[in-house]
Amino acid sequence: MSGRRQVAVIGAARCEPGSEAVLLAEEVGRRLGGAGVTLVCGGLTGVMEAACRGAAEADGVAIGIVPGNSVDEANPFCTHIVATGIGHARNLAVVASGDAVIAIDGEWGTLSEIGLARALGRPVIALRSWRMSGRERMEGAPGVVPAETAREAVERALEAL
Repeated sequence: MSGRRQVAVIGAARCEPGSEAVLLAEEVGRRLGGAGVTLVCGGLTGVMEAACRGAAEADGVAIGIVPGNSVDEANPFCTHIVATGIGHARNLAVVASGDAVIAIDGEWGTLSEIGLARALGRPVIALRSWRMSGRERMEGAPGVVPAETAREAVERALEAL
């Protein structure tokens, strides 16, 4: 692996300003940026924007992989933007671009990204996100590790790198 380290941050685009998800995402972004890790996300609003804002506050790098055809749809805190034109299918590009994934809160798109990340073998840290269970060899949701704080989530992601 090269010296480049990237962590994907995933979560809902719809979050209330000042909500727990937004505050956690900002702290995750700050911690990743402060650690010199490139943050990769879906580039839109909500958790994605909050994480990018946190990374920007720490002079970090945030890559936004947006679903549409225009870089203009990205939040203003993205350092680099990739316009895919492929809608929700861009979720695969987001999680494939991270060596680890931090899921914060989230809705159906986040759940799809968790599944894609695990199918690729990426470790997922679930920060107040979906709780997984499974049967047989999927019992205990292998590779999905719960975290309660932003600090814990980032520490686990960095350990996975």
